[in-house]
Amino acid sequence: MIIAALASAALLAPSAKAAAGLDTVAESLRKSPVYVDPRASDQLSSSQADALASKIKKADKPVFVAVLPRAPEFPPQTLLPDLRTKAGIAGVYAVRLGSGFNAGADPRVMPHNAVVNLTAAVKRSNAGSAAAELDSFVTAALQQARGHAPSSWGGGSGSGGGGTGVAIALGVLVVAGGAGVVLLSRRNRRRRAEEERAALAKLRTVVDEDITAFGEELDRLDFDPADPAADDAMREDYTRALDSYDGAKAAMETARRPSDVRPVTERLEEGRFALATLAARRAGTPLPERRPPCFFDPRHGPSTADAEWSPSGGSPRTVPVCAADAARLADGQEPMSRTVPTENGPRPYWDAGPAYAPWAGGYFGGGLLPGLLVGTLLGGVLSGPNAYADGGGWSGPDGGDHSGADFNPDDFGGGFGGDGGGFGDGGGGGGFDGGGF
Repeated sequence: MIIAALASAALLAPSAKAAAGLDTVAESLRKSPVYVDPRASDQLSSSQADALASKIKKADKPVFVAVLPRAPEFPPQTLLPDLRTKAGIAGVYAVRLGSGFNAGADPRVMPHNAVVNLTAAVKRSNAGSAAAELDSFVTAALQQARGHAPSSWGGGSGSGGGGTGVAIALGVLVVAGGAGVVLLSRRNRRRRAEEERAALAKLRTVVDEDITAFGEELDRLDFDPADPAADDAMREDYTRALDSYDGAKAAMETARRPSDVRPVTERLEEGRFALATLAARRAGTPLPERRPPCFFDPRHGPSTADAEWSPSGGSPRTVPVCAADAARLADGQEPMSRTVPTENGPRPYWDAGPAYAPWAGGYFGGGLLPGLLVGTLLGGVLSGPNAYADGGGWSGPDGGDHSGADFNPDDFGGGFGGDGGGFGDGGGGGGFDGGGF
């Protein structure tokens, strides 16, 4: 009886699809990667849509495409986040709305800046052609997207025999499908755990070096709290430095995920500022201003000035520097930059990719570093809305996972008005119409 009831419900499902608007679009995308509204069929033919869907399925990536008309049921301001909410699957969502185009993605599937840059590039090179625009976007997205196609895309749509046989077959599929979802979810959790362990191991090497370097600074410090020349303020600075060292070691020992590294480097930054303050009190000089650490290597301690610097191939920008690096730059020399291990050998941390986002975020905080690193590998990651959460893309569900409405709407454009991120209809209004961003 239960199986028959499930089967009957499944058989009746198509007739329940009368709901218009995004509900229809989302339901279709849960079954297949490409949806074309009948009113927008002149934008993408059936054969073109089938070819695009086949390409996406063959790649086994969570890329969703919708071609929609300009209509009241598809408000541009909220279209992408609402579609992601209703579909409930983590992935890359590309929408052609009238003659406008935009896209969004869960950050674990594709970093925010990658989506923005790809969207703008596609619009500039394929203006006016929906088929070319969508094929160009999908081709590039399939190369960059992480994750897998949702399990709901699998399986054929056979039609067949009598009521009882169909009911039993559908009932078996329902049960098997449920078991498959459970197994897939477990597999995804295991894969995510493995990725996080590998990322944490990479971070641990660098953070342990930082902790050791700070401990050596404390060992070299010629300060005795019992010295009659020491006052309470000095002893407080010294205690704060020791507590920061102990806190950093304890936090690293208990770190289980990449995001757990950020509190470690926050404590090290606090400890080094305490030592700088102690040194000023002992020397009788003005107390240091609370500034970010030296951009080139946080182990150099708090910065003392700002200097102009350009990364390789990048534009000039002003960065906080320690006195020694300020002197090097003034003499035309290279600063003493912090290098970290990469697959291509030691590289400056800003050219080492997203794995070091939590490490850098603890030293420099959420608002400063993205602007300093524009045009670098790490800079692209840190400018996303979830940049410091878990390593610039470790946060959120895996691509293809069913997460419902549990996602950051900022990853799907937020507002789609005149704020520079919207659907444009050709010549005029803001957003990505002319490719500026």
